[in-house]
Amino acid sequence: MKRRNFLSLGSALAGSALYAGALPGAAAASRDRLRIGMIGTGMRGRVLLRELVRRDDVEVVALCDIEPVMLGKALEIVAQAGKARPATFGEDGDGLAYRRMLDAGRLDGVIIATPWEFHAQMAIDAMQAKVAVGCEVVAGVTLQDHWDVLDVQLKTGTPYMLLENVCYRRDVLAVLRMVRSGLFGELVHMQGGYQHDLRAVKFNSGDPEKPYGGGVEFGPRGWSEARWRTQHSVRRNGELYPSHGIGPCAMYANINRGNRFTRINSFASKAAGLHDYVVQQGGKDHPNASTQFRLGDIVTTTLACDNGETIVLQHDTSLPRPYSLGFRVQGTRGLWMDLNRSVHVEGVSKPHEWDDFKLWLDKYDHPLWRRLGERAAGAGHGGMDFFVIHAFVEALKENAPMPIDIYDAITWSAITPLSEQSIALGFQTLDFPDFTGGRWRTRKPIFAFDDRY
Repeated sequence: MKRRNFLSLGSALAGSALYAGALPGAAAASRDRLRIGMIGTGMRGRVLLRELVRRDDVEVVALCDIEPVMLGKALEIVAQAGKARPATFGEDGDGLAYRRMLDAGRLDGVIIATPWEFHAQMAIDAMQAKVAVGCEVVAGVTLQDHWDVLDVQLKTGTPYMLLENVCYRRDVLAVLRMVRSGLFGELVHMQGGYQHDLRAVKFNSGDPEKPYGGGVEFGPRGWSEARWRTQHSVRRNGELYPSHGIGPCAMYANINRGNRFTRINSFASKAAGLHDYVVQQGGKDHPNASTQFRLGDIVTTTLACDNGETIVLQHDTSLPRPYSLGFRVQGTRGLWMDLNRSVHVEGVSKPHEWDDFKLWLDKYDHPLWRRLGERAAGAGHGGMDFFVIHAFVEALKENAPMPIDIYDAITWSAITPLSEQSIALGFQTLDFPDFTGGRWRTRKPIFAFDDRY
């Protein structure tokens, strides 16, 4: 949907309950149990599936995947949990089988955990079928994808939540409480990113039992993420995975709820890491050694906010390095940095010295983790996957606004095509679209104010 058309739609609906974000059946009583389907049962999908089948308030009634191996492993998870066998779709290799699931399943909600390029259309189809969407990160690939997803959500009112789990990381939530308490004073600057060596994810041997590493194949000869994700590194150059870094920063800065992004630019280094990996692992004569990768090894993106803050993101997935999201939250009275797990607060910490973060975590640990930390034990990504599924399920049961809503999803994910455009234009600074149509000025923060979700 074009920006001008969106603004016209916003004017036409400005006074309506739909445009105000009301959910279908908002006046209806809450539900005790949900019927959930899942599109995509690969490595990521199965992590989320484990959280769904652990719950007594969820019935997983349908699974869809075009890879029989993945579908079989998902069915094993359901069986091991002692739950009823769900209906299955896609075994015939039909890429549109999920539509039959949406039509036939009488679903309350659907989890989308497929390759990025399918997220937008699948979410659109689900929302048009009045099935609530919990979408894995990356709401769309092109900027037009994002306008289209937003358009359909506004027109249908169907709930949509981006499943950004890092917003629920224990230290991230504790820092949110610190920010809201004014511990760091007035916010000035934030940093985050996706700094994760993915070379053994982008390449493997093609063996379904060995999805990580063991070879330098990708595309049709690869398996799991190597089959699709690596292609994005071949043909695209930008901040390809912004939400893990920007999600927490956006919550700290109240983006779309009293603040917004106004400007963006991106810079990309040369692309050398993936070629070097192929040569080192497969030899200089391997066919993939001739592949030209467009994605710069280090992509740095800067965002300006209406309230004056700046945010820096870094995408770093093609070079050897330990994992880090590189968070930094800095204000007029102090800062937190996750890499050294430290806090400094003027007048409390010793001058020019760091405090160990644990000293502050004991005081600011979020009520969600205090109440539900034991239930989250053993969940994916250190418990974060429990919390993001919990939030989607609880909000949907209560017919309440999604805590990470359509505006969050679109705004965070649109950083990718905007960064690609900035780099392609010689690192130009661009205006950041206002996807809320001006409503950011009056919307109030709702994320994680209590221990519910």
